[in-house]
Amino acid sequence: MNMETTQEVPTSDSIERSIHIRAPRARVWQALSVAEEHGKWFGANLAGQVFAPGQRVLGQLTICGHEDVMFDVTVERMEPERLLSYRWHPYAIEPGVDYSAEPRTVVTFTLADADGGTLLTVVESGFDQLPPERRVAAWRMNARGWEAQLKCVERYVVAQ
Repeated sequence: MNMETTQEVPTSDSIERSIHIRAPRARVWQALSVAEEHGKWFGANLAGQVFAPGQRVLGQLTICGHEDVMFDVTVERMEPERLLSYRWHPYAIEPGVDYSAEPRTVVTFTLADADGGTLLTVVESGFDQLPPERRVAAWRMNARGWEAQLKCVERYVVAQ
């Protein structure tokens, strides 16, 4: 496992994290692109949902302490075994706050062959468009969050 170091202060409009997973690209792709599987490692109930370009996917988070938050994404692109991207409201966890007027960031997962497995990279971009009062907190929380989520997808894929 090879994780990049988290920076605590936004230095750009995006976050990029990568991990080497000792599993075939097809298996990693399945964990990313099948909504129910994505939800299992991410911590969201996405049963009955489908990832497809243009499709909105909604499901209750199952992460302890955030059960009142929805996983709410709109899938943008899917290139089998290579790329999945969706838009969402980053760090939208405050109960009762309507984030719908805010721009969404773009989350892009890319897969590439690597020695003995797959290199999975996630890039989230568009933080500069967020309201100034939310930008730094959203960037910081998601920078840490993507490190944790890449470990989650790795554990999920390897355990299957």
